[in-house]
Amino acid sequence: MQITANNPERKSWLTVDKDSDFPIQNIPFGVFLTKEFITTIGTRIGNYAIDLGALHQLGYFKGIPLTEDIFMQDTLNDFISDGRKTWRLVRNRIADIFDLNNTELQNNTKDKEVVIFNMEDVEMLLPISIGDYTDFFSSKEHATNTGTMFRDPENALLPNWLHVPVGYHGRSSSIVVSGTEIYRPKGQTIAPNATQPTFGPSKLVDFELEMAFITTDANHLGEPISIDQAEEYIFGMVLFNDWSARDIQKWEYVPLGPFLGKNFASTISPWIVTMDALEPFRVPSPKQEPTPLPYLQQKGNNSYDIHLQAAIKPENKKETIVSNSNFKYMYWTMVQQLAHHTVNGCNVLSGDMMGSGTISGPTPDSYGSMLELSWRGTKPVQLVEGGERKFINDNDEVIMRAFCKNENIRIGFGECVGKILPSK
Repeated sequence: MQITANNPERKSWLTVDKDSDFPIQNIPFGVFLTKEFITTIGTRIGNYAIDLGALHQLGYFKGIPLTEDIFMQDTLNDFISDGRKTWRLVRNRIADIFDLNNTELQNNTKDKEVVIFNMEDVEMLLPISIGDYTDFFSSKEHATNTGTMFRDPENALLPNWLHVPVGYHGRSSSIVVSGTEIYRPKGQTIAPNATQPTFGPSKLVDFELEMAFITTDANHLGEPISIDQAEEYIFGMVLFNDWSARDIQKWEYVPLGPFLGKNFASTISPWIVTMDALEPFRVPSPKQEPTPLPYLQQKGNNSYDIHLQAAIKPENKKETIVSNSNFKYMYWTMVQQLAHHTVNGCNVLSGDMMGSGTISGPTPDSYGSMLELSWRGTKPVQLVEGGERKFINDNDEVIMRAFCKNENIRIGFGECVGKILPSK
């Protein structure tokens, strides 16, 4: 089925700023709360939130096989379960409804009043119920940097890293939507040269600049998903800040990996941008040497040219952009991650989320964490209004942005924002 929503010539009858992340070619999906305290599934064009529940009730999705309440729920999980054909039909129809040349809704003042909201008048909610969350470790630059810091630089990558997309199962209950404030976590840490740990607030809270993909119901227990099929089961992507407490993590992670240093909070952007919308921005992924085992061998271009940015904004001060990276640097791709995740028969469900792991580029200004940007605190990052940061201070706001851009269109994710508050 053709993706007609991506037509770069389309214009909307809604006003869209030239540099908006949300032109009519985007059509992301999210969940928001209206002033009347109604929770609905919606999309966004420019600075307008569109109530898909109201649009469906008014008959604008006629001919598309949708249940009556599909958009009147507080998560996208059931809609995602309907599969790729339905996602594409709905997205194409929305683009048609808001096309400049379509007057059906454009000239219907009564319907527009219940369908269209200014973004300032809605509250964005977590778009999915996340049953399971897996975090990968798939940036070669990031893995090399951390391996260099903590091990022999000549053997920065562990022996398995070039053969398998390394990952771990994270905590889904503490994943929150952009704008949620985060309390500085507490836990055990150990000082250099000390023999006993102490308990208290983390001194080394860090951000991790990541993307994450959202799956649909993909397989039954015991049935792997082949790498050639994996794309069918990926609904879309969000921007992802996987907060870390480096000092807690350092003490606890051997032998079973991250725990309290990671499970206190992770932040996602509220709009899920579909893989269909990102189709024009496919690029080759980095060359993989040695050649992966057959079940991980991919065909075609499976990475995406997504510009990434992270900024720190101290309280009552201007932000400082500290990192400019790109999703295309990822060594292991999403289809490889999903194929590996299920090769042992692990079942994947609608609304499951897979984090990329920190995305670092080849230059110091493209590193995706303060651990790397300040090189374990030895090279403090200078702020534009004075002061410096080795890690994240109390009342600092971390702002992440992501977008794709070519000569025709810009498709973005909006912002992923979180503020660190003092420990309770």
